[in-house]
Amino acid sequence: MNHREDADPEKQGQITWRKSSFSNGTGGNCIEVALLDGSPEAEHKTGLGPLIAIRDSKNPDGAKLYFTRAEFAAFRQGIIAGEFEELG
Repeated sequence: MNHREDADPEKQGQITWRKSSFSNGTGGNCIEVALLDGSPEAEHKTGLGPLIAIRDSKNPDGAKLYFTRAEFAAFRQGIIAGEFEELG
């Protein structure tokens, strides 16, 4: 294990992942979000402040998306405004 993995808060169990209250609890189409101080997986976002991570609740060890607070706010506003409805 290298130093970066040792410092990964997720591997140390220090991250609280939250699932939507709209989840039906059967493991369906759910995502989870977490607020991070940083992540070795998101080096491209280093120095941009806290990050918001999103993962598939059915595959918690799989790929994650990382957003700055401003990026997440813009994404969330787009969802609320219905800008992505044709995708689902």
